[in-house]
Amino acid sequence: MIEPNLVGMLWATGMMAIAIALASWQGLGLAKLLAIATGRTIIQLLGVGIFLAFVFETRNPLIILALLALMVTIAATVARSRIDRDLPGLLKWVWLAIFLSGLVTMSYVSLLVIHPDPWYDPRYLIPLSGIVLGNAMTAASIAGERLVNALRNNRVEIETHLSLGATPIQAVQKYRQAAIKAGLIPTINAMMVVGLVTLPGIITGQILAGANPLTAAVYQILIMFMLALATLIASLLVTYGILKQFFTPAMQLIDPR
Repeated sequence: MIEPNLVGMLWATGMMAIAIALASWQGLGLAKLLAIATGRTIIQLLGVGIFLAFVFETRNPLIILALLALMVTIAATVARSRIDRDLPGLLKWVWLAIFLSGLVTMSYVSLLVIHPDPWYDPRYLIPLSGIVLGNAMTAASIAGERLVNALRNNRVEIETHLSLGATPIQAVQKYRQAAIKAGLIPTINAMMVVGLVTLPGIITGQILAGANPLTAAVYQILIMFMLALATLIASLLVTYGILKQFFTPAMQLIDPR
């Protein structure tokens, strides 16, 4: 494996300098944002690299589980802010959706597919969980935002169904289904073109690290299947949680803001 040295990384930073210069030249107003993004990328990734080196060295299950809990919490907070900042009980549902999607997916993969020894081996658990949680966060954000907007923009139709005897689930079924489909679209699109249009980060990283391309492809297949399951679970749970927020026990439609 060819490891970038300090001089090489300085030249890599030059690509961002070119991007900033081009943005300024075109008057896009993005120069400051690109500069901040460059700084945050360097600081955050170097910090993560140092911390993960420590975690991989210690292999302490408590530290690993605490890190995963922190990742779930950050993902849930970001997803909730993208859906709606004003729904009072939404955060717990988003957290639960992302947590359970990651738990079910990683448990399945660890027990039936890769069999890491020990089960908390950070080499596998942390990067695979990070991929799953990141995509579950995106799916939850898209599905949740789509459903919240539908509930607020179609109150008359939903209340008409309720007045005719429909349950809340029945009254909003088409909106919930559309929201879940929207949450899955990025993953399905990626599965449709993977290997043809794009080479995802995992397969590229493994090839650069010297792995057999066929082995890298098999791992990427595993990851795509993991993402499909995790994003579906996250979308199902977050939309269910949103319905719990918008309907009273008496099956009345409200806006909990």
